[in-house]
Amino acid sequence: MNSLVTATIIFGCSFGAGVVGMILHVKLPDHHLDADSKDVVKLVMGLIATMAALVLSLLIASGNSTYQAQENEVQSLSANIIMLDRLLSFYGPEAKEPRDLLRKGVGDVHDRIWPPDGAMGANLDPRATQGASNAFVASLQRLSPKADSQTNLKSQAMQIGQALGQTRLLMFEQSSSSISWPFLTVLVFWICMLFLGFGLFARFNATVTVALLVGAVSVAGAIFCFWS
Repeated sequence: MNSLVTATIIFGCSFGAGVVGMILHVKLPDHHLDADSKDVVKLVMGLIATMAALVLSLLIASGNSTYQAQENEVQSLSANIIMLDRLLSFYGPEAKEPRDLLRKGVGDVHDRIWPPDGAMGANLDPRATQGASNAFVASLQRLSPKADSQTNLKSQAMQIGQALGQTRLLMFEQSSSSISWPFLTVLVFWICMLFLGFGLFARFNATVTVALLVGAVSVAGAIFCFWS
């Protein structure tokens, strides 16, 4: 389920809860909406709002940590690729084949992380470029050093190539844990209860409806931005 669908569901649940609250305002007997009842409901709503704020802060912190980790890994990936290409250039013309394969593989990975059309999300699954990775490693292994310097360069290139593979796997594993579904489910439930309380003490009119609509859009937009 993508972020747009999730945000749409959250908007519908929040706004729907507010409408249900306004319907209950009309249906409930007057003694359910007296001053004492309002005070208790407002206290509960305040408690829920506080807990929702805490959960939202945890979600934001989790999303920020994941983003920072991914950013650091992309920077590490880029630095290692540049270093690997430089080592192969120092190796000599014999390393032309692995350098060409490296450039082609980098282009494929770039297009999967940042799709040219921008219509799809990043695809970090390393299995999608497994063939290109295997071809590059095989080409690197076929190099036959003729001097100690070339032997050292080949060894360093193999180590960096292994580090690149580990970074790709780490990015893929972290991409699947960018959101905590239990936290999000609880947060959406609490938000719906808040909107239910908002509508419970309001008469059905255009002003209240627009206010609830704006609030639901704001909540859904915040979740969409967080997940995106």
